[in-house]
Amino acid sequence: MKKSLIPVYLMPGMAANPTIFKSINLPKDIFDIHWLEWFVPEKKMSLEEYAIIMCSKVKHANPVLLGVSFGGMLVQEMAKHLPCKKVVIVSSVKSKEELPKRMLFAKYTKVHKLLPTGLINNVDLLAKYAFGETASKRVALYEEYLSVRDKRYIDWAIDQIVNWAPKEQSNKVIHIHGEKDLVFPMQYIKGCIPVKNGTHTMIIHRAKWFNERLPAIILE
Repeated sequence: MKKSLIPVYLMPGMAANPTIFKSINLPKDIFDIHWLEWFVPEKKMSLEEYAIIMCSKVKHANPVLLGVSFGGMLVQEMAKHLPCKKVVIVSSVKSKEELPKRMLFAKYTKVHKLLPTGLINNVDLLAKYAFGETASKRVALYEEYLSVRDKRYIDWAIDQIVNWAPKEQSNKVIHIHGEKDLVFPMQYIKGCIPVKNGTHTMIIHRAKWFNERLPAIILE
């Protein structure tokens, strides 16, 4: 009898398209990989409402959901409406307590509303929002990966991140986090699998680490 494959759905980070996962290669005789991608939300749409729509794009029962950064927050919201085998978050947070002080400051002062998101076609600025670093020598790379440049989406995403405050935390969440993450500093993160020298973009730059370890993390 043919063994059924484990469906794994991958959700990229804010403004990123799923090609950030192009170097993630899991054994094809065990895993069935699917990429999810962002859509522009309706006006005043909540993250929960967005997650419910995203759940409709998952076509397999009991999947593994893996989300990066803001995508990690989204898959945790999706898991509230979709039975999952496991939820894996990368370079993300599990609660508002893990958000850095500057984001909590933004929540209460609304200073994030003043960000020049109308300039999102400036790839250097977009890289700063999404990856916590300037594009510098990697402009071509970020031009490829950061393709979601709708102002309404960017405004919505930033607002959802700074205001995210889940009431409960799933015990199925596995958290993988880089020790040198500048967007969500390690000092605020609790209960994670640390990646030495890993940055916020390690899903791209440390694919070998994930290819070697993700299968066991999912299966254990």
